Amino acid sequence: MSDAIFHIAVPHNEPVLSYAPGSSERSALQEALRVAKSAPRELPAFVNGERVLEGERVTVHPPHDIGHTLGHFFRGTQQQVHRAIDAALAAKPAWEAMAWHQRAAIFLRAADLLSGPFRARMNAATMLGQSKNAYQAEIDAVAELCDFFRFNAYFLQEIYREQPLHNPSGTWNRLEYRALEGFILAITPFNFTSIAGNLPAAPALCGNTVVWKPAETQIYSAVVIMELFEAAGLPAGVINLIYTDGPEVGDIVFKHPDFAGLHFTGSTKVFQELWREIGQNIATYKTYPRIVGETGGKDFIVAHASADPEQVAVGLVRGAFEFQGQKCSAASRAYLPASLWPEIKRLTLEKTASLHMGTVEEFANFINAVIDERAFDRIAGYIDAARDNPSVEIIAGGGCDKSAGYFIEPTILLTTDPRSTTMEEEIFGPVLTIYVYDDADWEDTLALVDTTSPYALTGAVFATDRYVIEQASKALRNAAGNFYINDKPTGAVVGQQPFGGARGSGTNDKAGSALNLHRWISPRLIKENFVPPVDHRYPFLD
Repeated sequence: MSDAIFHIAVPHNEPVLSYAPGSSERSALQEALRVAKSAPRELPAFVNGERVLEGERVTVHPPHDIGHTLGHFFRGTQQQVHRAIDAALAAKPAWEAMAWHQRAAIFLRAADLLSGPFRARMNAATMLGQSKNAYQAEIDAVAELCDFFRFNAYFLQEIYREQPLHNPSGTWNRLEYRALEGFILAITPFNFTSIAGNLPAAPALCGNTVVWKPAETQIYSAVVIMELFEAAGLPAGVINLIYTDGPEVGDIVFKHPDFAGLHFTGSTKVFQELWREIGQNIATYKTYPRIVGETGGKDFIVAHASADPEQVAVGLVRGAFEFQGQKCSAASRAYLPASLWPEIKRLTLEKTASLHMGTVEEFANFINAVIDERAFDRIAGYIDAARDNPSVEIIAGGGCDKSAGYFIEPTILLTTDPRSTTMEEEIFGPVLTIYVYDDADWEDTLALVDTTSPYALTGAVFATDRYVIEQASKALRNAAGNFYINDKPTGAVVGQQPFGGARGSGTNDKAGSALNLHRWISPRLIKENFVPPVDHRYPFLD
């Protein structure tokens, strides 16, 4: 049966449930949280469809409740990496040969399972393992991951429809969309369950097979993702989940001749190290590997004197403090006009003071814990340094406590130095630094925003003057891959705001769009001549 008769309609974004008091989804989630906490889980690796419990046993705790044990995973050996690569390569011929709509059907089914019977369980795993409140888990672990599965299937269909022109006088030109030759390594972060699921799933949808190395602080929900894939019918060996230390994984993968691509989200420093290692081994590979990465950010909000102070304050609080500022898109530096500063300050401090902090199981808490002790110590170090800096004033928060969980108060710093450390360096925590500029220095401030950070992930401008909006959009053209006008710089929606940045923030291959899928496809052009020539001579020879 021809693939051409199959059609995937334009998807709709998965609705985000409210979890309001008395709602059925709230009751289901509370029960899932209770069940998850009732007994520790053994968290297996998945290699060639088999659950693997071997290696060093590591305990998993909720970041907000470090005295409780959620379960244990087993840090894998180098042998596990070799087995995962062998499994991926063995599964590749049959998986790549499968009709695209059959591969798509698996991920479309995964989306429906996730939005239905897996919903509460996936949210509970993300809340407990990564310390996300119910709403942040819902928009990430369910809504966005469903969107990735559904929209990627649609985008792949549209890519396959793209065909070259042909000459009507006897030739037929066509493109065949192949998977890459070899296997893909997906390295995923702790902060978004949806990213963790999408980075191995997107290449797999295109016919590739994958070795998946998640952040250790996301393993608890990564296991649920693999169980979701199994329930959706993903064949053994297509995606292999391993927990071996990153350097050991890289030492094997990046020296393997069949390494074909890296799908990465994480720190800029690590990504640059991996790129360097791949480059050093470039002569080893059968093909030039595809390198796709989304890395750090030092994301900004800049407000003009024509902005609405209430809108700016909401953008600051939501943009900086949702999920404890642990979004690569989180607002961490702001440039505010002196004429609006008193009102913006009043509103921002008022809203920040209203944010409750504590366990994810208490749904009234807006702020939860940062991911682990290393992150806590790093963020606390920035706050301590700011406290000792005469050019910086802590105007909100600043408190840190890791006695029961890794809690850091939402913190606002006011600086007189636009080049101070917390205006330039990525903190990845609930710390926002504000610089107040003279209204007359608007154009100079735009130049300052553009040149302060090596990153270019997200940014936002608040203004009502349309000339000003156009001016800022042009001046900051290269400062952010995702640029927002009168909105916070977080919360990109699959299919609506394809996500990614350039400069030090990555390769800007825009997850949530066809642009990302193109990176996991190797097209072959086929020209067929229906009436081949029978005379080698050209007319000009006469």
